[in-house]
Amino acid sequence: MFGWKKQKQSAEIKALPEHIAIIMDGNGRYAKQRNRPRVNGHYEGMQNVKRITRHASDIGIKYLTLYAFSTENWSRPKSEVSYLMKLPGDFLGAFLPELIEKNVKVITIGNNEALPEHTVNAVSEAVEKTRDNTGMRLVFALNYGGRDELIRSIKAIAEEVSQGTLDKEEINQDTVDAHLYTKGIPEPEMMIRTSGEYRLSNFLLWQSSYSELFFTNTFWPEFTTEELDGMISQYQRRSRRFGGLDEEEV
Repeated sequence: MFGWKKQKQSAEIKALPEHIAIIMDGNGRYAKQRNRPRVNGHYEGMQNVKRITRHASDIGIKYLTLYAFSTENWSRPKSEVSYLMKLPGDFLGAFLPELIEKNVKVITIGNNEALPEHTVNAVSEAVEKTRDNTGMRLVFALNYGGRDELIRSIKAIAEEVSQGTLDKEEINQDTVDAHLYTKGIPEPEMMIRTSGEYRLSNFLLWQSSYSELFFTNTFWPEFTTEELDGMISQYQRRSRRFGGLDEEEV
């Protein structure tokens, strides 16, 4: 449905979302159903990141944000966490040349301080090598938590107030936006979660206040470009009122 290239989009589609965020859930259950180790599910999930990224770029999505590792994921078994920390290097090592060719710019959000050095190095290399790209922004949320992000923002704002560089009466939504990891990134119009769970799990809590939510029972490794296209079609048919009224309701 949405297989055309970017240069054709204006004539053939309506209200394409600028920013899609995805909670990529269900890798472990995907593997369990097949009597495979959980890490196999994460490997297959990584392969699907490539497919969905290619497709999103081709149809003209400007920002694709993927929840790759949360601040809560550290509680998983050490062997699984270790594997997850290797995935960015494996993924970017194999996929980076194509991302560069497609003019995709890699961005990360989250607290890098707790990540292993090899993970940080792999991500930093991808960010640096795609820094000047002007196509889709591929945003990886690594060691990211919405509450942690808000706490960091509040502390930074409080510090500015205490130093006298910011008047507390001047604090508004723009002030908070400017202190988030996502500074400069538009809020997602679409928020997708795979695997049949119906919660945001601490993902983009501030930014998703008016996102259109989409849930599917499909495990992430099996989530297809066709299913993504179907959700985009649903999005195009929704009325986004932002607390107001449709014209016919006035």
